Amino acid sequence: MSAKHRVFEERAEEYDRWYEEHRSEYHAELAHLRCVLPVIDTSAIEVGVGSGRFAVPLGIPLGIEPSHALGRMARQRGIEVIRGRAECIPIKNGSCSSILLVTVICYLDDPVLAFRELHRILVPQGFLVIGFIEREGIIVHKFLHEREKHRFLSHARFYSLPEVQELLEDSRFHMLTVDSWAGFCIVSAQKG
Repeated sequence: MSAKHRVFEERAEEYDRWYEEHRSEYHAELAHLRCVLPVIDTSAIEVGVGSGRFAVPLGIPLGIEPSHALGRMARQRGIEVIRGRAECIPIKNGSCSSILLVTVICYLDDPVLAFRELHRILVPQGFLVIGFIEREGIIVHKFLHEREKHRFLSHARFYSLPEVQELLEDSRFHMLTVDSWAGFCIVSAQKG
């Protein structure tokens, strides 16, 4: 297990506690996500569900998560969790109506492969919503200097909006909306 992934296993409680300690940022992200998410049904999924902090309030029933510790927390919050990684999602072709990823792309080992997998598991015209920390944004500069968050963000590779757009286009997604504020960006796209 790489250091990038081990930190989420070893410091799962610390990771989850951040959402309690930074409620205003967390609730702002939730509010912005609610504005772009399609109607959630039983075939919606969050890839990189973590401890379930987004899936639960957004009504997403299923999550993919590589970390045992974070997956256990999500299960305790009522999410059905399948252990897996975005680069090899253990879900049938065309079986998900919508996919959510929040602060996941910065931890992907192979974003091109991951985006192909996301495309593969979506139904035709299915929706993908990605929340990510922008490389040159305020959040990166703020939290890279915050000791607790630095443990996690120091392992991340941040992307610019044009880079995410390119990943989407190369994976045959059509971008629908962009909502960016304070260095956090939410992009919605549809399977082409």
